[in-house]
Amino acid sequence: MLTGLNHLTLAVTDLARSIDFYQQQLGLRLHARWNSGAYFSCGSLWLCLSVDTQVSDKRDYTHYAFSIAVSEFAGFVARLEAQGAVMWKDNKSEGESFYFLDPDGHRLELHVGDLAQRVAACREKPYAGMVFFD
Repeated sequence: MLTGLNHLTLAVTDLARSIDFYQQQLGLRLHARWNSGAYFSCGSLWLCLSVDTQVSDKRDYTHYAFSIAVSEFAGFVARLEAQGAVMWKDNKSEGESFYFLDPDGHRLELHVGDLAQRVAACREKPYAGMVFFD
């Protein structure tokens, strides 16, 4: 039986630039780096960066969301915007979210709230065809 997300690996084209972005701009904790990669943590999330010149440019809704407290949200977003963060989507769902790109175009999100809050909001205003199981 699966017990949760083990780690997330992102392909990057410029390791030094990506380390700077994830450590300095997002504030993730750097644990190790080597010629072609780096290990970070963000709470219990293990993030691996791996150099790969074949970074995909797909345009689907795949993205990676980081949790942030509501009290920290506006300031963090303002700082990202001041540093030139590129927004890839407007927030249209419940809760505060900021959708932005990392230096290699990975789609990231800052998100306030958790699954329980989202499901509660959906019970109030369900998506088309939505069925609840708990």
